[in-house]
Amino acid sequence: MATFNTDIELTASENTTSTAADHESRSMTNDSSSGVSQESIEQPHLPPTDHGKAAWLVLAGCSVIQAPVWGFSLSFGVFQDYYMNLSDLEGSKSSLANIGTCASGILYLSAPVTFTFLTQYPRLRRFCGPVGLALIVVGSILSSFAIDVWQLIATQGVICALGSGLLYSPTTLYLDEWFIQRKGLAYGVMLASKSLAGAALPFLMGALLDRVGFRTTMRAWAVASLIATVPLLYFLRPRTRAISSTTPQRLSLSFLTLPSFWILQTGNILQSLGYFVPSTYLASYASTIGLKPQIGTLMIALLNATSVPGSLLIGMLNDRCHVTNVILISTIGSTLAVLVFWGLADQVALLAVFAILYGFFAGGFSATWSGVLIQLKQEMPALETGLVFGLLAGGRGIGNVISGPLSTILIDSGLVEVSKSRSLGYETQYGWLIVFTGITALLGGWGWMWRMCQTLLQ
Repeated sequence: MATFNTDIELTASENTTSTAADHESRSMTNDSSSGVSQESIEQPHLPPTDHGKAAWLVLAGCSVIQAPVWGFSLSFGVFQDYYMNLSDLEGSKSSLANIGTCASGILYLSAPVTFTFLTQYPRLRRFCGPVGLALIVVGSILSSFAIDVWQLIATQGVICALGSGLLYSPTTLYLDEWFIQRKGLAYGVMLASKSLAGAALPFLMGALLDRVGFRTTMRAWAVASLIATVPLLYFLRPRTRAISSTTPQRLSLSFLTLPSFWILQTGNILQSLGYFVPSTYLASYASTIGLKPQIGTLMIALLNATSVPGSLLIGMLNDRCHVTNVILISTIGSTLAVLVFWGLADQVALLAVFAILYGFFAGGFSATWSGVLIQLKQEMPALETGLVFGLLAGGRGIGNVISGPLSTILIDSGLVEVSKSRSLGYETQYGWLIVFTGITALLGGWGWMWRMCQTLLQ
């Protein structure tokens, strides 16, 4: 696996940026000996990458838009608890978990499809954002009239998730083409904004649900999403001229032949298998060891809050270090957090340390995706980085979908009854789940392990 070099990345990215600039510059010649792109000569009007007002506005817009995109799925635990105690809601309450599974699963798993489609038809990106926002608003309003669980699944779990995916994909592709040398920083800021929304919105949603009920809350969420997103769509625009041709652009999938892609994607999927477990079960675990229910909510908020600096720092490291070294940092920190502090947590202090460390190191793992893009771009300069990002998000979706039923099996395999007074994590019914989460966190560093094996064999 090649060593990261900023000069190589800048030259390769400017000459073969994975955006509409690729298609505009394919007919141009490139002086490889001097490294000067004809695009920079013939299109001096193009705004600069990595700095300037337009680039920072796109980054700001992509960051703020994480709230309407991920807001509901990150707050679903609050909604699920409210629905469980809602007497006038018909249908099987045991099916309520499907709302959250669909909301996050569809959003992640639709990414490979939407990113591929919008890479091949870049002129359609400008339409996807408004359509996605419309689906979020319509789905939220329709859900406020729901009287049965299946209606909530259809509206909140499916319609809103599809809208979130259509809003997320084009905005992320815009960010990808505006930032080249500082790609890691840009993605780190965007993902940190997602974590910030995850830390704040559950408290806001919980307060609204207690005060005005879910029907008014969903209508207010629809209005807030509309007001917050419409102005942002104006600033979220491509760096280059929109391609007017309706002819599909040539899409190269040759990166699928790179061993490094599959190694890094495998580590991404393995880490994702256990990544969602703490945020799903931390509240119930707190109750199991005898802590108040409010403590569990605070632990989840703490986990999300510490993901903000984690995403920022790990994102910036990707611009300076080899991606497998950055992955190793995330892997070691999250593995120790799970196996040591969660596994031995029998009081709030240890649980808080776990939430802080896991949120920082594991919460920042998605920020390593920018490092994956940088590495693969070095190996294959013509790479469409936006397309690869969509596949990485899809890999996380696979882990998200599998972890749900697998977690249930592991909990059922644990101890059935334990003392609620100072019981270690390994001594509860969550014991096997903690071990599983720690192992998957360790296997997330598979890319570094593979690189070391390659080095030793040379």
